[in-house]
Amino acid sequence: MNAPLQTAKSPVDPLKLEKLAEVAVKVGLQLQRGQDLVLTAPIAALPLARLITKHAYKAGAGLVTTFYADEEATLARYTHAPDESFDRASDWLYEGMARAFANGAARLAIAGDNPMLLASQDPQKVARANRANSTAYKPALEKISNFDINWNIVSYPNPSWARQVFPDDPEAVAVEKLANAIFAASRVDVDDPVAAWEEHNGNLRRRSSWLNEERFAALHFTGPGTDLVVGLADGHEWHGGASTAKNGITCNPNIPTEEVFTTPHALRVEGHVSSTKPLSHQGTLIDNIEVRFEGGRIVEARATRGEEVLKRVLDTDEGARRLGEVALVAHSSPISASGILFYNTLFDENASCHIALGQCYAKCFLDGANLSQEQISAQGGNSSLIHIDWMIGSGEVDIDGVRSDGARVPVMRKGEWA
Repeated sequence: MNAPLQTAKSPVDPLKLEKLAEVAVKVGLQLQRGQDLVLTAPIAALPLARLITKHAYKAGAGLVTTFYADEEATLARYTHAPDESFDRASDWLYEGMARAFANGAARLAIAGDNPMLLASQDPQKVARANRANSTAYKPALEKISNFDINWNIVSYPNPSWARQVFPDDPEAVAVEKLANAIFAASRVDVDDPVAAWEEHNGNLRRRSSWLNEERFAALHFTGPGTDLVVGLADGHEWHGGASTAKNGITCNPNIPTEEVFTTPHALRVEGHVSSTKPLSHQGTLIDNIEVRFEGGRIVEARATRGEEVLKRVLDTDEGARRLGEVALVAHSSPISASGILFYNTLFDENASCHIALGQCYAKCFLDGANLSQEQISAQGGNSSLIHIDWMIGSGEVDIDGVRSDGARVPVMRKGEWA
């Protein structure tokens, strides 16, 4: 294995970064010979993007096309752009991505943006830009959320992100700590990461198989600030770890992942729930979320921080106030046990049970690959421009599975599998 060129002062272990790139291609995507790849990344993640590109071509990729985002350029828009700019998005770009996916390309995103990048910006502009981007992205998002393609997300320790997670450390130390936490959570700090992922996927598959055998009609969450009944969609199916896309390729969409998840019924959610971790959404931190559902729809919402952005997100479209996913994660998961608050949904959602506002996953239905959008909707699947996960689990939350006859089965107690 050839290690990437790296200066002696680099706080990021080059061998582990190489392993992460290899796992992203071989486990995350299982990229096929001749398959194209659309890659997006923060410009700070250039070292990982280059390694992923190398491993993609070694795996036989047809063409790797990379799009980079720059935090300074994003801030320049909020400082200098005319007001009408915030109602626009690059629909031509997303239409091109959707076309690439329709032609068989895989999708890989490198996460690692500064979670507080837009915290001091006008929340109305942030919300307008988010809405315009969500609308433009929908053609590509549908290919991803419907699992038409194999896709994957991994992360890179962007210095601006590391400073948020470890604010009391010098930047180099913070980056090193965040890098090591990413490597551990992504299971690349072992001799054979591919084998480690095979074992982990097996454990998640056993959890989802048990839930599928039980065929619960609903889940009942209880804990501090939470008394929530989440009805499950008719013909729902639980998944966890590796999943097979409609193109026949088995991929691990999220690295890391500790969850098993399925589709709630968009009309059958009742009660109230409080978040247990902050939600970092496109540069805004939303903390201490409290919402109340009636008939599957959020009718009250508040937060101690980022409330205006939250409410504008909920007004994105009709489906934004309904659930598209419910996921179970043991409180003792490695990410939770690390004690680190990542301010990054990809990681924090794997430390806690969570729900997602918005678009459902079509694959979380029995025979989902063959269901039309109308059939998915009739069975309770939600449709929206957004899909936003936020955390509701902790060591104080219990979950019961509720059968169609009302009988209850313990699923989790004090945040652990029962």
